[in-house]
Amino acid sequence: MTRLKIKVLLALIFCGFSMLAQTKKIPVCHVPVPTKRGFILAKNVSKPSNAKELIVQGMVRIPAGIFGMGSHTKEGRTDEYPVHMVKLPGFWMDQTEVTNAQFQEFVQATGYVTTAERPIDWEEMKKQVPVGTPKPPDSLLAASSLVFMPTTGPVNLNDYSQWWQFKRGADWRHPSGPLSDIKGKENHPVVQVSWDDAQAYAKWAGKRLPTEAEWEWAARGGLKNMEYPWGAESVDKGKIKANTWQGKFPYQDEAKDGYKFTTAPVKSFQANGFGLSDMGGNVWEWCFDNYRPDYYKVLKPKLAISPRGPKDSFDPDEPGIPKKVMRGGSFLCNDSYCASYRVAARMKSSPDSGLEHTGFRCVKDL
Repeated sequence: MTRLKIKVLLALIFCGFSMLAQTKKIPVCHVPVPTKRGFILAKNVSKPSNAKELIVQGMVRIPAGIFGMGSHTKEGRTDEYPVHMVKLPGFWMDQTEVTNAQFQEFVQATGYVTTAERPIDWEEMKKQVPVGTPKPPDSLLAASSLVFMPTTGPVNLNDYSQWWQFKRGADWRHPSGPLSDIKGKENHPVVQVSWDDAQAYAKWAGKRLPTEAEWEWAARGGLKNMEYPWGAESVDKGKIKANTWQGKFPYQDEAKDGYKFTTAPVKSFQANGFGLSDMGGNVWEWCFDNYRPDYYKVLKPKLAISPRGPKDSFDPDEPGIPKKVMRGGSFLCNDSYCASYRVAARMKSSPDSGLEHTGFRCVKDL
Protein backbone atom coordinates (compact mmCIF):
# COMPACT_ATOMS: atom_id res chain seq x y z
CA MET A 1 0.00 0.00 0.00
CA THR A 2 1.24 3.49 -0.87
CA ARG A 3 2.68 5.14 2.21
CA LEU A 4 2.34 8.57 0.65
CA LYS A 5 -1.33 7.89 0.14
CA ILE A 6 -1.69 6.88 3.79
CA LYS A 7 -0.05 10.11 4.83
CA VAL A 8 -2.36 12.17 2.66
CA LEU A 9 -5.40 10.24 3.84
CA LEU A 10 -4.51 10.96 7.44
CA ALA A 11 -4.31 14.63 6.58
CA LEU A 12 -7.71 14.41 4.96
CA ILE A 13 -9.21 12.58 7.93
CA PHE A 14 -7.95 15.04 10.51
CA CYS A 15 -8.50 18.18 8.44
CA GLY A 16 -12.11 17.72 7.40
CA PHE A 17 -11.15 15.85 4.23
CA SER A 18 -9.70 19.01 2.71
CA MET A 19 -7.71 17.70 -0.24
CA LEU A 20 -4.00 17.47 0.51
CA ALA A 21 -4.29 19.68 3.58
CA GLN A 22 -0.95 20.24 5.32
CA THR A 23 0.81 17.67 3.15
CA LYS A 24 4.25 18.89 2.15
CA LYS A 25 6.44 15.81 1.85
CA ILE A 26 5.46 14.59 -1.59
CA PRO A 27 8.61 14.25 -3.73
CA VAL A 28 8.98 16.74 -6.56
CA CYS A 29 10.57 17.56 -8.94
CA HIS A 30 15.83 3.25 -12.03
CA VAL A 31 21.24 -12.28 -25.71
CA PRO A 32 24.72 -12.77 -26.88
CA VAL A 33 26.97 -9.90 -25.87
CA PRO A 34 30.37 -8.73 -27.11
CA THR A 35 33.53 -9.48 -25.17
CA LYS A 36 34.11 -7.41 -22.03
CA ARG A 37 36.32 -4.35 -22.28
CA GLY A 38 38.95 -3.26 -19.76
CA PHE A 39 38.48 -0.59 -17.11
CA ILE A 40 38.77 3.07 -18.12
CA LEU A 41 39.30 6.11 -15.98
CA ALA A 42 36.68 8.82 -16.34
CA LYS A 43 37.79 11.34 -18.94
CA ASN A 44 36.27 13.62 -21.51
CA VAL A 45 35.26 11.55 -24.51
CA SER A 46 32.94 12.01 -27.44
CA LYS A 47 30.36 9.46 -28.47
CA PRO A 48 32.25 6.24 -29.33
CA SER A 49 32.82 5.78 -33.04
CA ASN A 50 31.68 2.18 -32.70
CA ALA A 51 28.56 3.09 -30.72
CA LYS A 52 26.28 1.09 -33.02
CA GLU A 53 28.30 -2.04 -32.28
CA LEU A 54 27.72 -1.47 -28.57
CA ILE A 55 23.92 -1.53 -28.85
CA VAL A 56 22.23 -4.94 -28.67
CA GLN A 57 18.45 -5.33 -28.43
CA GLY A 58 17.99 -1.79 -27.19
CA MET A 59 20.74 -1.99 -24.57
CA VAL A 60 24.03 -0.08 -24.59
CA ARG A 61 27.25 -1.65 -23.32
CA ILE A 62 28.63 0.62 -20.62
CA PRO A 63 32.40 0.29 -20.08
CA ALA A 64 33.97 -0.52 -16.75
CA GLY A 65 35.63 2.38 -15.00
CA ILE A 66 36.62 4.40 -11.97
CA PHE A 67 35.09 7.82 -11.32
CA GLY A 68 34.43 10.45 -8.69
CA MET A 69 30.78 10.03 -7.68
CA GLY A 70 28.89 13.00 -6.30
CA SER A 71 28.68 16.71 -7.03
CA HIS A 72 31.87 18.37 -8.23
CA THR A 73 30.33 21.85 -8.03
CA LYS A 74 28.89 24.06 -5.33
CA GLU A 75 25.43 23.65 -6.87
CA GLY A 76 24.81 20.27 -5.26
CA ARG A 77 22.56 19.48 -2.33
CA THR A 78 24.03 18.23 0.92
CA ASP A 79 23.32 14.56 0.13
CA GLU A 80 25.49 14.81 -3.02
CA TYR A 81 28.69 15.21 -0.99
CA PRO A 82 31.42 14.24 -0.47
CA VAL A 83 32.76 13.16 -3.84
CA HIS A 84 34.08 9.62 -3.45
CA MET A 85 35.83 7.22 -5.80
CA VAL A 86 33.83 4.32 -7.22
CA LYS A 87 34.95 1.37 -9.34
CA LEU A 88 32.43 -0.49 -11.51
CA PRO A 89 32.60 -3.41 -13.94
CA GLY A 90 31.01 -3.05 -17.33
CA PHE A 91 27.29 -3.67 -17.76
CA TRP A 92 24.43 -3.28 -20.20
CA MET A 93 21.90 -0.46 -19.78
CA ASP A 94 18.67 0.23 -21.62
CA GLN A 95 19.31 2.91 -24.21
CA THR A 96 16.04 4.57 -23.22
CA GLU A 97 13.58 4.63 -20.39
CA VAL A 98 11.11 1.74 -20.49
CA THR A 99 8.27 2.81 -22.77
CA ASN A 100 4.52 2.43 -22.50
CA ALA A 101 4.63 -0.17 -25.28
CA GLN A 102 7.26 -2.23 -23.47
CA PHE A 103 5.42 -2.05 -20.16
CA GLN A 104 2.15 -2.99 -21.84
CA GLU A 105 3.81 -6.11 -23.25
CA PHE A 106 4.83 -7.06 -19.70
CA VAL A 107 1.32 -6.49 -18.33
CA GLN A 108 -0.30 -8.47 -21.13
CA ALA A 109 2.11 -11.36 -20.61
CA THR A 110 1.76 -11.53 -16.83
CA GLY A 111 -1.52 -9.90 -15.84
CA TYR A 112 0.42 -7.66 -13.47
CA VAL A 113 -1.54 -4.96 -11.62
CA THR A 114 0.45 -1.87 -10.66
CA THR A 115 0.46 -0.21 -7.27
CA ALA A 116 -1.61 2.72 -8.52
CA GLU A 117 -4.33 0.34 -9.76
CA ARG A 118 -4.84 -1.30 -6.38
CA PRO A 119 -7.28 0.17 -3.84
CA ILE A 120 -6.10 0.66 -0.28
CA ASP A 121 -6.91 -2.20 2.08
CA TRP A 122 -8.33 -0.51 5.20
CA GLU A 123 -7.45 -3.49 7.41
CA GLU A 124 -3.84 -3.23 6.28
CA MET A 125 -3.85 0.53 6.60
CA LYS A 126 -5.03 0.34 10.22
CA LYS A 127 -1.74 -1.34 11.12
CA GLN A 128 0.14 1.78 10.01
CA VAL A 129 -1.99 4.57 11.48
CA PRO A 130 -2.67 5.69 15.07
CA VAL A 131 -5.12 3.54 17.04
CA GLY A 132 -8.62 4.95 16.82
CA THR A 133 -8.15 6.58 13.43
CA PRO A 134 -11.59 6.71 11.78
CA LYS A 135 -12.06 4.93 8.50
CA PRO A 136 -12.09 7.44 5.63
CA PRO A 137 -14.80 7.35 2.95
CA ASP A 138 -14.47 4.52 0.44
CA SER A 139 -13.84 7.12 -2.26
CA LEU A 140 -10.54 7.98 -0.58
CA LEU A 141 -9.51 4.33 -0.44
CA ALA A 142 -10.04 3.85 -4.17
CA ALA A 143 -7.15 3.24 -6.54
CA SER A 144 -5.47 6.56 -7.28
CA SER A 145 -2.11 8.21 -7.85
CA LEU A 146 -0.37 11.58 -7.77
CA VAL A 147 -0.91 13.90 -10.73
CA PHE A 148 0.73 17.22 -11.52
CA MET A 149 -1.66 20.18 -11.63
CA PRO A 150 -0.19 23.52 -12.76
CA THR A 151 -1.13 26.46 -10.60
CA THR A 152 -2.66 29.70 -11.83
CA GLY A 153 0.19 31.82 -10.54
CA PRO A 154 3.16 31.98 -8.16
CA VAL A 155 2.91 29.81 -5.03
CA ASN A 156 5.04 28.82 -2.07
CA LEU A 157 7.56 26.41 -3.59
CA ASN A 158 7.97 24.67 -0.25
CA ASP A 159 4.35 23.52 -0.36
CA TYR A 160 4.27 20.67 -2.88
CA SER A 161 0.56 20.16 -2.32
CA GLN A 162 -0.01 23.26 -4.45
CA TRP A 163 0.72 21.28 -7.60
CA TRP A 164 0.39 17.59 -6.67
CA GLN A 165 -3.04 16.00 -6.28
CA PHE A 166 -4.26 12.45 -5.86
CA LYS A 167 -6.59 11.54 -8.72
CA ARG A 168 -8.81 8.50 -8.66
CA GLY A 169 -8.17 6.41 -11.75
CA ALA A 170 -4.69 7.79 -12.40
CA ASP A 171 -2.29 4.99 -13.34
CA TRP A 172 0.19 4.04 -16.05
CA ARG A 173 -2.59 3.78 -18.66
CA HIS A 174 -4.08 7.09 -17.51
CA PRO A 175 -1.04 9.09 -16.33
CA SER A 176 -2.85 12.40 -15.82
CA GLY A 177 -6.10 10.94 -14.52
CA PRO A 178 -9.05 8.88 -15.82
CA LEU A 179 -9.71 11.20 -18.77
CA SER A 180 -6.17 10.80 -20.08
CA ASP A 181 -4.68 7.85 -21.95
CA ILE A 182 -1.50 6.74 -23.68
CA LYS A 183 -2.84 6.41 -27.22
CA GLY A 184 -0.18 7.81 -29.52
CA LYS A 185 2.31 7.73 -26.64
CA GLU A 186 3.50 4.17 -27.06
CA ASN A 187 7.07 5.46 -27.40
CA HIS A 188 6.89 7.71 -24.33
CA PRO A 189 8.37 6.52 -21.03
CA VAL A 190 5.91 4.69 -18.81
CA VAL A 191 5.07 6.67 -15.66
CA GLN A 192 2.89 6.21 -12.58
CA VAL A 193 4.97 3.14 -11.76
CA SER A 194 6.31 2.45 -8.28
CA TRP A 195 9.71 0.97 -7.46
CA ASP A 196 7.89 -2.29 -6.80
CA ASP A 197 6.36 -2.14 -10.29
CA ALA A 198 9.75 -1.42 -11.85
CA GLN A 199 11.28 -4.36 -10.00
CA ALA A 200 8.55 -6.66 -11.27
CA TYR A 201 9.13 -5.56 -14.87
CA ALA A 202 12.90 -5.92 -14.58
CA LYS A 203 12.59 -9.47 -13.23
CA TRP A 204 10.23 -10.43 -16.05
CA ALA A 205 12.62 -8.94 -18.63
CA GLY A 206 15.61 -10.81 -17.21
CA LYS A 207 17.21 -7.58 -16.09
CA ARG A 208 17.45 -5.49 -12.91
CA LEU A 209 17.30 -1.88 -11.78
CA PRO A 210 20.60 0.01 -11.90
CA THR A 211 22.44 0.83 -8.72
CA GLU A 212 22.79 4.52 -8.03
CA ALA A 213 26.50 4.30 -8.82
CA GLU A 214 25.84 2.55 -12.14
CA TRP A 215 23.26 5.15 -13.04
CA GLU A 216 25.56 8.11 -12.36
CA TRP A 217 28.53 6.54 -14.16
CA ALA A 218 26.33 5.86 -17.18
CA ALA A 219 24.77 9.34 -17.08
CA ARG A 220 28.20 10.97 -17.15
CA GLY A 221 28.81 9.29 -20.49
CA GLY A 222 32.59 9.37 -20.17
CA LEU A 223 32.77 13.07 -19.26
CA LYS A 224 34.94 13.87 -16.26
CA ASN A 225 33.45 15.93 -13.42
CA MET A 226 30.85 17.61 -15.63
CA GLU A 227 27.56 18.83 -14.20
CA TYR A 228 25.19 17.51 -16.85
CA PRO A 229 24.95 14.45 -19.13
CA TRP A 230 25.75 16.74 -22.06
CA GLY A 231 28.67 18.57 -20.40
CA ALA A 232 29.01 21.90 -18.62
CA GLU A 233 26.61 24.14 -20.56
CA SER A 234 23.50 25.23 -18.66
CA VAL A 235 20.25 23.65 -19.78
CA ASP A 236 18.89 27.03 -20.92
CA LYS A 237 21.89 27.84 -23.14
CA GLY A 238 22.37 26.80 -26.74
CA LYS A 239 20.22 24.12 -28.34
CA ILE A 240 17.47 22.29 -26.49
CA LYS A 241 19.10 19.42 -24.63
CA ALA A 242 16.29 17.70 -22.73
CA ASN A 243 12.62 17.74 -21.82
CA THR A 244 12.55 20.13 -18.87
CA TRP A 245 10.41 22.97 -17.57
CA GLN A 246 11.03 26.26 -19.39
CA GLY A 247 9.43 29.24 -17.73
CA LYS A 248 8.13 29.96 -14.26
CA PHE A 249 7.39 26.87 -12.20
CA PRO A 250 4.73 25.62 -11.47
CA TYR A 251 2.39 27.75 -13.57
CA GLN A 252 4.08 28.83 -16.80
CA ASP A 253 5.80 26.29 -19.03
CA GLU A 254 6.92 27.93 -22.26
CA ALA A 255 7.50 24.47 -23.75
CA LYS A 256 10.41 25.53 -25.94
CA ASP A 257 11.31 21.84 -26.10
CA GLY A 258 7.89 21.07 -27.60
CA TYR A 259 6.42 19.31 -24.57
CA LYS A 260 4.16 21.15 -22.14
CA PHE A 261 3.39 19.49 -18.80
CA THR A 262 4.18 16.09 -20.26
CA THR A 263 6.74 13.48 -21.24
CA ALA A 264 8.53 13.39 -24.57
CA PRO A 265 9.03 10.33 -26.77
CA VAL A 266 12.26 8.55 -25.92
CA LYS A 267 15.24 9.52 -28.13
CA SER A 268 13.80 13.00 -28.71
CA PHE A 269 17.10 14.62 -27.76
CA GLN A 270 20.78 13.94 -28.39
CA ALA A 271 22.18 10.96 -26.51
CA ASN A 272 25.13 11.27 -24.15
CA GLY A 273 28.66 10.04 -24.77
CA PHE A 274 27.74 6.42 -24.10
CA GLY A 275 24.73 6.58 -26.44
CA LEU A 276 22.09 6.77 -23.68
CA SER A 277 19.02 8.95 -24.17
CA ASP A 278 17.24 11.13 -21.60
CA MET A 279 19.69 10.72 -18.73
CA GLY A 280 18.66 14.25 -17.82
CA GLY A 281 15.03 15.36 -17.80
CA ASN A 282 11.91 13.66 -19.20
CA VAL A 283 11.20 11.40 -16.18
CA TRP A 284 12.82 10.50 -12.89
CA GLU A 285 14.26 6.98 -12.91
CA TRP A 286 14.13 4.48 -10.08
CA CYS A 287 17.42 3.01 -8.86
CA PHE A 288 17.95 -0.15 -6.84
CA ASP A 289 19.45 1.54 -3.77
CA ASN A 290 17.97 2.43 -0.44
CA TYR A 291 18.29 6.15 0.30
CA ARG A 292 20.34 7.71 3.07
CA PRO A 293 21.54 11.33 2.93
CA ASP A 294 24.82 10.41 4.66
CA TYR A 295 25.71 7.35 2.57
CA TYR A 296 28.49 9.10 0.64
CA LYS A 297 30.31 9.88 3.88
CA VAL A 298 30.44 6.15 4.60
CA LEU A 299 32.00 5.45 1.20
CA LYS A 300 34.49 8.35 1.21
CA PRO A 301 37.48 6.80 3.08
CA LYS A 302 38.38 4.21 0.42
CA LEU A 303 37.64 3.12 -3.12
CA ALA A 304 34.08 1.79 -3.28
CA ILE A 305 33.81 -1.27 -5.51
CA SER A 306 30.35 -1.82 -7.02
CA PRO A 307 28.42 -0.19 -4.15
CA ARG A 308 24.78 -1.26 -3.89
CA GLY A 309 23.54 1.32 -1.42
CA PRO A 310 23.05 1.21 2.35
CA LYS A 311 21.47 -1.83 4.01
CA ASP A 312 18.53 0.24 5.16
CA SER A 313 17.13 3.64 4.31
CA PHE A 314 16.70 6.75 6.38
CA ASP A 315 15.09 10.03 5.40
CA PRO A 316 15.28 12.66 8.16
CA ASP A 317 12.24 14.37 6.66
CA GLU A 318 10.16 11.19 7.15
CA PRO A 319 12.10 8.90 9.51
CA GLY A 320 9.51 6.14 9.57
CA ILE A 321 9.10 5.73 5.82
CA PRO A 322 11.64 3.69 3.80
CA LYS A 323 12.87 5.38 0.63
CA LYS A 324 14.50 4.38 -2.63
CA VAL A 325 16.72 6.56 -4.80
CA MET A 326 15.51 8.23 -7.98
CA ARG A 327 17.79 9.91 -10.53
CA GLY A 328 17.73 12.12 -13.62
CA GLY A 329 15.14 14.82 -13.04
CA SER A 330 12.01 15.22 -15.14
CA PHE A 331 9.92 17.44 -17.37
CA LEU A 332 8.99 19.37 -14.22
CA CYS A 333 12.59 20.35 -13.39
CA ASN A 334 13.74 23.93 -13.82
CA ASP A 335 16.93 25.78 -12.83
CA SER A 336 14.91 28.07 -10.58
CA TYR A 337 13.38 25.15 -8.73
CA CYS A 338 14.98 21.68 -8.63
CA ALA A 339 17.58 21.54 -11.46
CA SER A 340 17.80 17.79 -10.92
CA TYR A 341 18.88 16.98 -14.45
CA ARG A 342 22.38 17.34 -12.99
CA VAL A 343 24.16 13.97 -13.06
CA ALA A 344 24.83 14.02 -9.31
CA ALA A 345 21.33 15.08 -8.23
CA ARG A 346 19.50 12.65 -5.95
CA MET A 347 15.83 12.31 -5.09
CA LYS A 348 13.95 9.76 -3.02
CA SER A 349 10.48 8.31 -2.65
CA SER A 350 8.80 5.35 -0.97
CA PRO A 351 9.03 2.16 -3.04
CA ASP A 352 5.26 1.78 -3.26
CA SER A 353 4.63 5.25 -4.69
CA GLY A 354 4.11 6.16 -8.33
CA LEU A 355 4.07 9.65 -9.80
CA GLU A 356 3.29 11.25 -13.14
CA HIS A 357 6.94 12.19 -13.70
CA THR A 358 8.61 8.93 -12.62
CA GLY A 359 9.66 5.93 -14.69
CA PHE A 360 12.74 3.71 -14.96
CA ARG A 361 15.22 1.89 -17.17
CA CYS A 362 16.98 -1.42 -16.60
CA VAL A 363 20.49 -2.84 -16.66
CA LYS A 364 21.97 -6.28 -17.18
CA ASP A 365 25.30 -7.78 -16.16
CA LEU A 366 27.82 -8.56 -18.90
